[in-house]
Amino acid sequence: MPIVTLPDGSQRAFDQPVTVDEVAASIGPGLRKAAFAGRVDGKLVDTSYVIAADAKVEIVTDKDPEALEIIRHSTAHLLAQAVKELFPDAQVTIGPVIEDGFFYDFAYERPFTPEDLAAIESRMRELAQADQKVHRRVLSRDDAVKFFTQLGEHYKAEIIAAIPAREEISLYGQGDWVDLCRGPHVPSTGKLKAFKLTKIAGAYWRGDSRNPMLQRIYGTAWVDKKQLDEYLHRLEEAEKRDHRRIGRELDLFHLQEEAPGAVFWHPKGWLIFQTLIAYMRERQRAAGYEEVSAPELMDASLWRQSGHLEKFGDSMYLTQTPDERLYAIKPMNCPGHVQIFKHGLRSYRELPIRLAEFGKVHRYEPSGALHGLMRVRAFTQDDAHVFVTEEQIISESVAITRLLLDIYRDFGFDDVKIKFADRPPQRVGADDTWTRAEEALKAASLAAGIEYSLNPGEGAFYGPKLEFVLRDAIGRDWQCGTLQVDLNMPGRLGAYYIDEHSHKRTPVMLHRAIFGSLERFFAILLEHHAGRLPAWLAPVQAAVLTITDRQDEYALKVAETLKNQGVRVVTDLRNEKVGFKIREHTLQRVPFLLVAGDKEVAANLLSVRTRSGKDLGTMSAETFLERLRVELESRGRRTWED
Repeated sequence: MPIVTLPDGSQRAFDQPVTVDEVAASIGPGLRKAAFAGRVDGKLVDTSYVIAADAKVEIVTDKDPEALEIIRHSTAHLLAQAVKELFPDAQVTIGPVIEDGFFYDFAYERPFTPEDLAAIESRMRELAQADQKVHRRVLSRDDAVKFFTQLGEHYKAEIIAAIPAREEISLYGQGDWVDLCRGPHVPSTGKLKAFKLTKIAGAYWRGDSRNPMLQRIYGTAWVDKKQLDEYLHRLEEAEKRDHRRIGRELDLFHLQEEAPGAVFWHPKGWLIFQTLIAYMRERQRAAGYEEVSAPELMDASLWRQSGHLEKFGDSMYLTQTPDERLYAIKPMNCPGHVQIFKHGLRSYRELPIRLAEFGKVHRYEPSGALHGLMRVRAFTQDDAHVFVTEEQIISESVAITRLLLDIYRDFGFDDVKIKFADRPPQRVGADDTWTRAEEALKAASLAAGIEYSLNPGEGAFYGPKLEFVLRDAIGRDWQCGTLQVDLNMPGRLGAYYIDEHSHKRTPVMLHRAIFGSLERFFAILLEHHAGRLPAWLAPVQAAVLTITDRQDEYALKVAETLKNQGVRVVTDLRNEKVGFKIREHTLQRVPFLLVAGDKEVAANLLSVRTRSGKDLGTMSAETFLERLRVELESRGRRTWED
């Protein structure tokens, strides 16, 4: 009979097979009530799971990180049950858990409406309150196909028919409704207390445009109402911070159908973009990088040799010239930098060689994947490749890591997580080469004193990498920078240096990006700061506003003084009330508003306020310049608006 070992090491003996639910009850009624699932010898199972042999058992409650996934998976089933009860002719397909929620795809004769969505959510709440017990049963594959075919659920039957014949199929249900699922699920629908349906979208069956269009209902689910409300608030805040909306309001850029996935930069947006480049150019110069530029159009044979054509050919723009020569518009910068490294004989004494480029690259993205500046087809990378000996990997990786983290702090990102991505299933190079690269990157991480989580199988096809993930002001994570150790591509492209024994040696190439895509980083910055960029980045840093036309001459003189000191300043001499002008420039997120009335002109002063409404008092243009200089040099780490 089973002996159950609990997480604290204590043991309980049972005289017959026992369920996880019964184990929880033997510990206490409170734990039984709180149980969402169990973990038996490390495997996540339902509370109805029967333990027939000795095992290590843990009761999963809402405090367990995996409880949230169980809640969301079960809520997806609740959604499907509600849809089938309200719309019996709808067919169910798949309903997976996704980040922050779940979705379920349905085939139905007409589009669901917002009113339908409200009715479905209302029915879900009724089913949750009914606290229906969740039950599980197992069928053979063929019996499961027959079962769903008889129900008229042809999509579900097609899914099951693709499963190997020997596999058993588990079905989960509540009330009279049943669905295909591996589980586990909550014990009853009463555990589902905090959920919300969010939107309806279209989706092709199996993601193939040749297949029927389905209707996808998205939702979110959380442990309790507090977490749900916090998430909905984040969604609302994200809507306000949408970079596309801010881009329109501030007249920074636009996109249009004639150039899908490419950006039309307006003057103020281009100024910010160039400020980002100028900043990075100076940081790289100080860190020993040399800036280069490689051609955007190169013979496809180079990309075949590097391995990119085989790996990314479907995403590359290829063109054939009249002489039948095949060219590719570069999707990345690394092969071009290897060509620059190869041009001339290199000695070990020259290494590390650090080559950097603000390279324009092009990658085909499906139309449905394009999203403002976040996902484009033409973008600029702050790409760098550092050629080192194997002995230099650790010291150079440490320097790169510290540079990345310091730069992120300048942009207001102090919360940075690092992930270690190891070898992917599809890769180039021998396993022992990958092992050397992975061990070197781990050693560099240890030497840099950084902690990382694992991102298994997500390395580049030529080497492992560190991924730098920035957390923004409303708690969203954005993967931006990368550091990759590549022991493969330099050899494939014939790069070498002469070592101290006059032998040819293949260099190691460290791939490094900090912004990643400048367009995407631009968007992240806009959303992180809600358009209120630090003064050093703002396209207009100050606006001089007059109260009447009597101050026009003084305002123009002040603006000229500021411009001569490099301040990005505008004047507003319109025949409008000063309150209207203040509101207009506040909405344009101008950091500093300098108001000149008769009193200020007489005293040769300015009344200074911030876009947040803080009154900084009156001061001369010279004093304002001194204080602004401190603000700009601190890159927003010390600000008058705090």
